Amino acid sequence: MPPTEPQPDNEPYSRRTLNQLARGSRRYALPWLSIGRWHKRLLLVGAALLAGLIAILFAIGAELAIAFHHRVTNWAPWLTLVVAPAGFALMAWLSQRFFPGTEGSGIPQAIAASLSDDGRIRRQLLSFRIAIAKVLLTLGGLLSGASVGREGPSVQVGASMMHMLAGRRRHRIASSHDLIVAGSGAGIAAAFNTPLGGIMFAIEEMCRHRSFRANSTTLTAVIFAGLMSLALLGNYTYFGRTPSAIQWHESIWPILMCGAVGGLLGGGFSRLLIASARGLPGQIGKFSTDRPVAFAAACGLGTALIGLATGGLTYGTGYEESKAALEGTSALPVYFLLAKMAVIWLAFVSRIPGGIFAPALAVGAGLGTDIAMMLPGEQGSAMLVLGMVAFLAGMTQTPITSFVIVMEMTANHQMLLPLMATAVVAHGFSKSISPVPLYHALAHLSSRRAERRTVPPQDETAAGQR
Repeated sequence: MPPTEPQPDNEPYSRRTLNQLARGSRRYALPWLSIGRWHKRLLLVGAALLAGLIAILFAIGAELAIAFHHRVTNWAPWLTLVVAPAGFALMAWLSQRFFPGTEGSGIPQAIAASLSDDGRIRRQLLSFRIAIAKVLLTLGGLLSGASVGREGPSVQVGASMMHMLAGRRRHRIASSHDLIVAGSGAGIAAAFNTPLGGIMFAIEEMCRHRSFRANSTTLTAVIFAGLMSLALLGNYTYFGRTPSAIQWHESIWPILMCGAVGGLLGGGFSRLLIASARGLPGQIGKFSTDRPVAFAAACGLGTALIGLATGGLTYGTGYEESKAALEGTSALPVYFLLAKMAVIWLAFVSRIPGGIFAPALAVGAGLGTDIAMMLPGEQGSAMLVLGMVAFLAGMTQTPITSFVIVMEMTANHQMLLPLMATAVVAHGFSKSISPVPLYHALAHLSSRRAERRTVPPQDETAAGQR
């Protein structure tokens, strides 16, 4: 027999190498080729785009509502004595009768839902129905002249859109908590075109009592909500561009004064809002509990009277007044600070839907104006920006979110260090007055209300008897 030809020694090794490469390629390629994974990614992107779209339409509607109210009050200022009480009463009635869970800001509802493990409670606070109703009722409040903002409602809208994905049993995208956190950040980012502010809000406010684990989900939601904003509104800044700045050696006293006064004022106002949410004292509290719609009408009347006394400066979010002051086209009067705080409180205790974030920026602008009058030299709009950060950080106790959002709103990176220092000082003073952060105290109350709505009346009676 002829001798067998020897096989090459390296052939088995080559085959093994090729097989290993093939297996490794399949292992790395299959996740990218998986239809299920791409389906989950597309659902996440779609929910983020929908949240951004609703927030942008909400922003456009808010501008139209404020402009319409401005035209009506310019034509006949006395009409506000009818429009405001009727509007407040109607929004309060609709919210309490047909859309429970839409009252107030919307940020406490999102926080309460993220902290709850009960799906029934989360559905009481976040849903597509609640999101749409929140937008429409807030627009109704702005048409009535209420001093409410759209940032809190935008957070609830974003959280509701993302939370719709949590009900999927198969191909789960993320936990309910992570989706709510991501939607909240997307709502802030789309509402004000502040993507960094949206991420910091998700980390600092929404994850205050839990570790931040929704990093990729949050980034995806914020990016695509921001892209929707860019596509429809362009690359705009909320307050325009304010290039005014103060030198570091000249900013020590402004930082200390704005930080201290803004922290004390914001902390005190936060404590007032928390106490008011728990119940007003005496006959006023009894009136607000027994006849909430009539009480809301009385709050609307108070808002109208303050608006007439200030020449219409206190209606709405305060955006136009703050922007004009930042641009130097008009100045805020000394009394604007307290008058704006009064109308914010009236809208808050009436429990009509609407946020307090944007009106708080207007209060901060008034604070900066008043402090600038007490300091020598011409500080320009820089003092108004410091006042905004100080009051917002003092009221919400979120210093990082506050200075990042204001910096993005004004496109003024030269003020970064003064803004950071002011926010830290304000936060320290605020904690000495109000130990519990505003939105988390309100979230506890929202959670309790949602629990009561999930328990039928007969079950409550049986539980009380036991």
